Amino acid sequence: MNETMIETKVTYTVEFNGKFYMIEHVPARVCKETGEQYFAPETVEHIQEIIRGNKTPDKMIEAPVFEYV
Repeated sequence: MNETMIETKVTYTVEFNGKFYMIEHVPARVCKETGEQYFAPETVEHIQEIIRGNKTPDKMIEAPVFEYV
């Protein structure tokens, strides 16, 4: 059986308390066939610490928002 998972770094996006967050260069295992991303438990904990912490973001972006109608 061929290995379909690759170790790589991804950009993780999440909405928390009405705000959107992007975290770049997150280590993940990604399925080459489906694109599904899998994260180690310690990676998920670190993401939660980043979002809940009071650290100043490394950069800010502006994004257009459209409603699907």
